[in-house]
Amino acid sequence: MKESSLELYDVTIIGGGPAGMYAAFYSGMRDMKTKLIEANDRLGGRLLIYPEKMIWDVGGVGPILCEDLTAQLVKQAGTFEPTFVFNEQVEDFKRLEDGTILLTTASGQQHWTKTVIMAIGYGIRKLAKLEIEGADRYEVSNLFYTVQELEGFRDKRVLISGGGDSAVDWANELTPLAKSVTVVHRREEFGGHERNVLKMKQSSAVIKTPYVVDKLHSDSGEAIEQVTITHVETGETEQIEVDAVIVSHGMRTDFGPVRDWGLNLGQWWIDVNTKLETNIPGVFAAGDFVNYDSKVRLIAGTFTDAVLAVNSAKLYIDPSAERVAYVSSHNSRFKEKNRALGVSVEEE
Repeated sequence: MKESSLELYDVTIIGGGPAGMYAAFYSGMRDMKTKLIEANDRLGGRLLIYPEKMIWDVGGVGPILCEDLTAQLVKQAGTFEPTFVFNEQVEDFKRLEDGTILLTTASGQQHWTKTVIMAIGYGIRKLAKLEIEGADRYEVSNLFYTVQELEGFRDKRVLISGGGDSAVDWANELTPLAKSVTVVHRREEFGGHERNVLKMKQSSAVIKTPYVVDKLHSDSGEAIEQVTITHVETGETEQIEVDAVIVSHGMRTDFGPVRDWGLNLGQWWIDVNTKLETNIPGVFAAGDFVNYDSKVRLIAGTFTDAVLAVNSAKLYIDPSAERVAYVSSHNSRFKEKNRALGVSVEEE
């Protein structure tokens, strides 16, 4: 059954990851009527995959578990009470005669908005699975595609397959806990941040490159007991005893129907200008979805993207508006909230 909301919003944000959440907060600072549509059943985006990863690189925030940072971002996103819509994937985009935009979701819900901020990351995310026949049977025992609880790997022989940020991070997190950690990567070079890669190489983790996981062995048929790895150049094989296997081969992504909207999309992202404008008027973008010359691919950088996109959306609606929001110490939107916190507010 089709559902519709007759309300017209100033901005509709597609995507509830860090960029989308901060855009929802900052658009409140700009006194914009805001809606956020998320395909998942909750906010968090890609952060939900790594709840126990330790994050160090957000300005002004000490080392913090990913799940705790996510909780803070979720709380902040709701500061100005935007409308949240969950479990809905936006499929269709249409410009109406009066210039407003009609978004339609897969279920038939319709949403009217003056502007759109796309914070969809790398699109529809699916974990890249281990391409070995029968591997899926071990997903209920000791084959993992993400780490939910580090403690579950204490005193175990862990093999990690992958060479990106997540694989390197898990190796560093698990080395102090596990009996042994072996990292298998198909290339000599790792794709993680340099400091983290160096830490891994200086730890007790055993690094096997350039190798790939080739076979999984189990006498019981219930859990993986040995893994055969193969050298990608010589074909030499080696068998490793394991208690747990973590596969971190990244994400397979798909932008789906968004590719039919007329956006100038590349394979991984969309090119935007310094105002975070796309090639469609009134449609802006932020976060991992965007690319521009000075793009910073950190959570901290995604917050700046969100601010720039919201400011551009505000000026698109009202060219006479201030270019940026007043800082929180001088922004009238925070007066009542400061009073609620018991903070004295200087009246104008």
